[in-house]
Amino acid sequence: MSARDAAPGPLTPTGTISSPVDRRRVAFATVVGTTVEWYDYFIYASAAGLVFGQLFFQPAGPGFATILSFLTVGISFLFRPLGAFLAGHFGDKIGRRPMLVLTLILMGAATTLVGLLPTYQAIGIAAPILLLVLRILQGISAGGEWGGAVLMAVEHAPKHRRGLFGAMPQIGVPIGLLLASGMFAIMTAIFPGDAFLEWGWRIPFLFSFVLILVGYYVRRRVEESPVFQEIAERKEQASAPVIQLFRRFAPLVILCAFVFAANNAVGYMTTGGFVQNYATNPEGPVALERGPVLWAVTASSITWLISTFIGGWISDRIGRRTTYIFGWIWLGAAVFALFPLVNSGDIWLLTLGLVLLTIGLGFSYGPQSSWYSELFPASVRFSGVSISYAIGSIIGGAFAPTIAQAIVQGTGSTDGVAYYLFGLVVASLIATILLRDRRGIPLGPDHEEEQSQGIYRWEK
Repeated sequence: MSARDAAPGPLTPTGTISSPVDRRRVAFATVVGTTVEWYDYFIYASAAGLVFGQLFFQPAGPGFATILSFLTVGISFLFRPLGAFLAGHFGDKIGRRPMLVLTLILMGAATTLVGLLPTYQAIGIAAPILLLVLRILQGISAGGEWGGAVLMAVEHAPKHRRGLFGAMPQIGVPIGLLLASGMFAIMTAIFPGDAFLEWGWRIPFLFSFVLILVGYYVRRRVEESPVFQEIAERKEQASAPVIQLFRRFAPLVILCAFVFAANNAVGYMTTGGFVQNYATNPEGPVALERGPVLWAVTASSITWLISTFIGGWISDRIGRRTTYIFGWIWLGAAVFALFPLVNSGDIWLLTLGLVLLTIGLGFSYGPQSSWYSELFPASVRFSGVSISYAIGSIIGGAFAPTIAQAIVQGTGSTDGVAYYLFGLVVASLIATILLRDRRGIPLGPDHEEEQSQGIYRWEK
């Protein structure tokens, strides 16, 4: 342990000192909880690209069934703001930790039930309707979970290491993708062909129940955020934090949403199941086997994890904004490299394309927790980070797989998909440039006035 790590942490509201052990416990809890949440979310998206079209939307025909399956992925994003509003409101009033536990349980219950659903062949139109309802519950949970996880990590962190600690919940996303893709790859090997369609796809969903028990135990053991404890002790919780947020910081919410949009859209090329479906379609131009493609996605999730961690860590040294700009430049180049490599039909070149993509994803995702937390004042911070994230996910990833699928079916080419993604990267780059880097700004309620000023680049 370095001398810097061993140094006492920030004073808590009670005057005690937060130890490195306490901070590491919080970091571990945010990684575990976020991993479980996003494993649940991504196994649905993977199944949407691989099997749901055949099992739940078969009467629509092969092409349109795939679009309908991806639409259920996108529709859930429309309910993320509801989860963000609810979790943000109560997270700013009663605390960060209760919201983390509640969203974890909601996500796990919905995911487990998907694994038990009868198919269209068994119960007809009720099957896709129930599937959609459960996906909506996943969307509500995802909308509320992220804000609480990042605030627990960042608000517990020493100010010179917020980027590193804020990267902890962020790496839960690629770990969740790694587990989801890995589970489906294993199930494909164990249950080949029709056996995978019959039962193999269900096991990753049912396994979620075990993960939820682990995540619940870990999250219940962490202390509440010291920033919220101080707000609560002073009885300074905002009476209507969401209303105050939009009254005072609506432009900030919009800009932060666009900062996230491109990362989410590009990421959902794999996490939303589009690349998996496109590369394994037996009637498509690539027609690779399902197993190798899933292993390629699994391998790319490792580079995404590493680059996300590095992105958070390096943002403590060169700044959040600078790290983001590097990520956008890399990502803009990677979206044009991806599809030629996928269309080669070579699994190793496809893997290379995904690896290049995930490096840009990591550098434009690792600093997000710390930058969002430093942009919003303490009294509305949970609402601000949650709602910005949820709106950004609608602008970006909500219908990205559906749009990509429609572009390919309409044009017979993936060129339009690359231009669509590049346009979003440019929009996110502009939003990034318009915001200030506020690395190291005090996060506590004593500094509300300072936190409310100097947010935008056009301010003097």
